[in-house]
Amino acid sequence: MWVRTPTEIKRQRRRKANPCWNHLIIAPLWPMHGANLGTLLRTCDAVGACLAVPRLPWIPTALETGNTLRKPSCVHWVNSPMRWLQAQRASADIVGVELTDESIRLAFLPPARRRTVAVLGHERTGIPPEATELLDLAVEIPMVGTGMSLNVAVAGSLVAYKLAGLV
Repeated sequence: MWVRTPTEIKRQRRRKANPCWNHLIIAPLWPMHGANLGTLLRTCDAVGACLAVPRLPWIPTALETGNTLRKPSCVHWVNSPMRWLQAQRASADIVGVELTDESIRLAFLPPARRRTVAVLGHERTGIPPEATELLDLAVEIPMVGTGMSLNVAVAGSLVAYKLAGLV
């Protein structure tokens, strides 16, 4: 087994930051912890997605602190999560990461074939009920441990890779 060198890996990666392809948008619209947002921003870069975040005072610092990328990433700033989600319905599939009676398992989530917004809720309370009504599809991430949920960076990363068709 040959471990690739940093030079070999660098040759396989993009030289420039991803432009906004506006195809896959990962949207933690009700964030709780700042460190998770920087981690999720790195995942967005890895899969060619954009990050949509609410315009809250602490979020720019959270993105700077947790983001180790050397190039700018695609971030969509959202003034009102509910209004933004309603507007997205006209041009995108809206997939929510939430436990509902109609949720499909992550393993059965197909890759995004058209513009898709993946909505992530608050880490304790999930996606608000009024926003759940706007979802086209809900996906659950199966868990066998004692925890109630994964943090938003882990959940968002799993769903992003699946929607991007990379796993």
